[in-house]
Amino acid sequence: MGKSDLFDIKTRLSGQVIFVIASFAVSLGLLSQIGSQTEWSDSARTIAAQPRFWPAVALGLMVAGFGLHWRLMRRRRPDRRDWLEAKRWVEPLEYYGWFILFVLAVPRLGFLPMSLVMACALTWRLGYRSKGALALAALFAVSVTVTFKGFLGVNIPGGQIYELLPASVRTFFMVYL
Repeated sequence: MGKSDLFDIKTRLSGQVIFVIASFAVSLGLLSQIGSQTEWSDSARTIAAQPRFWPAVALGLMVAGFGLHWRLMRRRRPDRRDWLEAKRWVEPLEYYGWFILFVLAVPRLGFLPMSLVMACALTWRLGYRSKGALALAALFAVSVTVTFKGFLGVNIPGGQIYELLPASVRTFFMVYL
């Protein structure tokens, strides 16, 4: 086993400590809530028919499994590599934030304006900063809006900002844009 093989093993195992600790904590937290989130039925004939039984078994096994895994690990405390790996796991949550921003802004600003802003902003965020890339993103946003609201008739509420438009074009904007 050469030096590079040892590095590959360490790299593959990085983050494992944080994953096991986090999974153990989440499982334990869910198990602690089993009494308030499930019920015990007096009409159930056997214990296996109880609504609380199988979720409790599954969560109990998860707590035991992750606890045992953590106990049997050679290294039980996170180091720098673990935190770097955990940072990589958290990075996709940024896109969750972008999506929530989009969902919250559409009722106020409208589907087309927010689609244009988000498509161009995400294109810029991903590093595609040429005029052509941004134009393609804008074209994509317009085509999605036309497809969903125009052709498919998906009912997406019009933005509150459309109320400021003259009555002659307000209906068109609320229905199609």
